[in-house]
Amino acid sequence: MTSAPVSGTEGYADEAEELFRLYESIPAADAHRAVLHLIPAITSRVLDIGSGTGRDAAWFADLGHRVVAVEPTRAMRIPAMALHPSRRIEWLDDSLPDLALLRARGEPFDLVMLTAVWMHLDEAQRRQAMPNVAALVRPGGTVIMKVRHGPVPVERRMFEIAPEETIELARTQDLHPVLNVRTESSQEANRLAGVSWTNLAFVKGRQ
Repeated sequence: MTSAPVSGTEGYADEAEELFRLYESIPAADAHRAVLHLIPAITSRVLDIGSGTGRDAAWFADLGHRVVAVEPTRAMRIPAMALHPSRRIEWLDDSLPDLALLRARGEPFDLVMLTAVWMHLDEAQRRQAMPNVAALVRPGGTVIMKVRHGPVPVERRMFEIAPEETIELARTQDLHPVLNVRTESSQEANRLAGVSWTNLAFVKGRQ
């Protein structure tokens, strides 16, 4: 008997092989072009929440950062570990909105990434998750979110989220906006389908 997927991860295990093909075909630096100026230039502690195929975690590790890659879907996490072996990456089975294992460790990070994650949470989960995310960021640290807009794939769980809602939630946790940019999808099929992304970034404690 298999356990039910973590809320928001529905469909990912069944499509893992295709997702690896898609995600790994797009270099991380290209996918995150809008936020490259916010990536730390010196060795830092990076938290990648919803690390998926491990593409971004591997990119951060190659840049010299120490990375904790959080991925609750075993069908994604185990192949990602094999595809991107690195002593700079620690893989963790944890999930939003609680992030219970991470919070129990009490470890602050310089950069927290949530790529294609936030839109999987419903409104109540987003309100629960934001304080937990904020608690993992050191003062002066940065949170970067990439939030999807457009048609929802079959058997996926996604919500349309206005950037203003996320910005207001972040402000309540002393996370202050430094970026709000809409970009098109890196995948041609998604662009044709009308998929776009909001790139948000916040700094903790910045007034």
